[in-house]
This record gives sequence, C-alpha cells and structure tokens, in this order.
Amino acid sequence: MPTSSEMLEQFEATYAMGDASIDHTHREFLELCVAAAQAQGAAFAERFAALFAHTQAHFADEEARMQASAYPAIGEHRAHHQNLLGDMDRFCQRAGAGRSAMARAWLNDSLPQWFDLHARTMDSALAVHLRQQG
Repeated sequence: MPTSSEMLEQFEATYAMGDASIDHTHREFLELCVAAAQAQGAAFAERFAALFAHTQAHFADEEARMQASAYPAIGEHRAHHQNLLGDMDRFCQRAGAGRSAMARAWLNDSLPQWFDLHARTMDSALAVHLRQQG
C-alpha cells in the first residue's frame, strides 16, 4: 500500500478524477496527510486537527454536490464518510491530549488504504455521475 507521500506523487496518474473540485480537494487532503505525518511533537496534533477540519469541509462539500445532483448512492457514500470522520475525531482527540502514537499509526497505515479504496470506487463513481449531469 502506498504512503500518502507516494499517493501525492502518483496523483495525476492514479487519483485524478477529472472533476476540478474533487481533484483539488483530494490533492489538498493528501498534502495535509503528508504534513501531519512529517510533523513532530505538538505540531502533529495541530496538523492532524487541520487535516480533520479539512476532511469535514471536504465531505460536506461532496455531500452537497451529491444532494444537488440527485446522486443515487448518496446514502452509502455518506456512511463511508461518517465512519471515517468518527475515526478521525477519536484520533484527533487523543492527539490533542498528547497521546499521538495511535493517531500517527492510523494516519500512516489505515488512512492511505481508506483513501485509495474510497477514491477509486466511491469518488470515481461520483465524478462520472457529475460529468453525466453536466
């Protein structure tokens, strides 16, 4: 499984969806993942919190676009978002309390795997739907 840094390097070839908004937000997401992964000490909690805030806004925007375009798989897609946000919230709280080891491990091990699957399946299907809607 590639790291967030490797995903960012491979972005155009692997993760670009052809939707300017989705692609921009995904690139920012990966940049924030890399920044958090590289942070040391108290800076980790700050960067992880910035990643969490970005992800909340990212998902809210995506869900608004799904709603506006009558996306048929909105329920499943939203549930996938909510599961991740729940995990991120718990790890963000731990990191903010000075217990960052598990948050760092999740960021480096689980989040790239989640993003890879989500982008290649749910977000790619959404991008196709949005193109079809014009």
